[in-house]
Amino acid sequence: MRQAIRRSDSRRSRRPGRPVRGRRWAAALGVGALVVTGGGLLAGPAQASATASVAVDFPTHCIPPAIAGIPPIDGTTSAQITVDNAAPKVGDTVTVTYTVVKPAASNPVDLALPADIMTPTGKVTVGGAQSAAVTVAGPKKNEPVPGKGDFPSFSMTGTFTVTAPGEITLSPGDYNIHTSYIMELDTPCTVTDPPAPVSQTIIATDGGGEVNERTITLGTSSGAPGERVTVTGAGFTPGADVTVAGWNGTAITADSITSKAADSGSFTFRPEITDPATTGIVAFEGASWDPAKGAGPQAYTVTTGGGEIPDGSQKLTSTVKPGTLTMAQAGDSVALSAVDFGQGGASTGALQTVTVQDFRGGPAGWSLTGKVTDFTGPGGATIGASALGWSPACATKPGSPSTCAAGSEGTVGSAGATLASTPDGAFTGGEFTVDAQLSLDVPAFTAAGAYTGVLTLTLT
Repeated sequence: MRQAIRRSDSRRSRRPGRPVRGRRWAAALGVGALVVTGGGLLAGPAQASATASVAVDFPTHCIPPAIAGIPPIDGTTSAQITVDNAAPKVGDTVTVTYTVVKPAASNPVDLALPADIMTPTGKVTVGGAQSAAVTVAGPKKNEPVPGKGDFPSFSMTGTFTVTAPGEITLSPGDYNIHTSYIMELDTPCTVTDPPAPVSQTIIATDGGGEVNERTITLGTSSGAPGERVTVTGAGFTPGADVTVAGWNGTAITADSITSKAADSGSFTFRPEITDPATTGIVAFEGASWDPAKGAGPQAYTVTTGGGEIPDGSQKLTSTVKPGTLTMAQAGDSVALSAVDFGQGGASTGALQTVTVQDFRGGPAGWSLTGKVTDFTGPGGATIGASALGWSPACATKPGSPSTCAAGSEGTVGSAGATLASTPDGAFTGGEFTVDAQLSLDVPAFTAAGAYTGVLTLTLT
């Protein structure tokens, strides 16, 4: 039996990494790369009521800059979440501080790194009575780091609005260390088995007043001066004039853009942020900032290059172009094994190998799904699509930031099933090969002849 295969894919841009090999270059340039250290114990389960803030340990997967020549390494981060109000009312804005007490990293080179070159950003996971991922950011401030020395502790802050009464849990999430010394480099660290342990639990009460349900989310928590940041809003007055602006800690900045919210009360603006004093971004209705008619601030940091360049050194600048998410097949047809009339049984074969290349380098994972038509044969005879099953397998090319997961063994059918996927993360991408063993369950007295179905693969 012969099975035709076709494919479709959706392409997205990415920033492919090009590793520069050799620790000698890393040492010569003074790269602020990270080396992860092991050890540490997981914290115990969260209390069932309000608790004081405690430091917790959790497994972390960090990806050092490619130029350091260091592969991704798993280690342990110790972190603590604190709040400015442990007993808020619904509608209150709570400021959260995410302190990385002990990063899962150290300076991998012998060259000492100067002060004030590290800008941290991250997420705090909110659970319990409400769910959210709060963006937090810290100032460009750090003590000097000696060669091969441990990276210092750092803190990041952000805010969220309480929308429901009850127990609200706060856990540390993914974080990133941006270094501005000779080169602009990032080292994203993700929670290996999210969510991380709860660091603090607060109890919110019903305030009895009107709840401001306006919210904003940012596409990124940092950027160079003049870069645009995607700001997505929801819960605003339909058709209202909305201003999105930078926030310097006490007031809005001149970095602003004003337009109208959609009929749904949502919007997506892309303001250009230039002020180096920016600590966050806000959105509001009306002529001036009013927390009752606005959202934020969501933490945002303007990263600036520079730093002291050692004597005899040269600052090098490179651009990495975005790539795409694509797939390719080893062939477009599969011949399944024959079965005997009157006996039927499994008609088996192997899917033509599919190669997925995710060269976007952003936070999004991907999913490869398949669905099949009925198999048609002589005289209009058919074998239903539900008779086709598969057993998927997926392999990840060494060095890929993401790890491919095979879909579940079972029926493909006309509704479709997942063949393979990778999860979202702080930094994703790589190259993957996907295979599957196919089995068509042929009824015993199916009319003799050739049957053909079409299996469509879709990459998103």
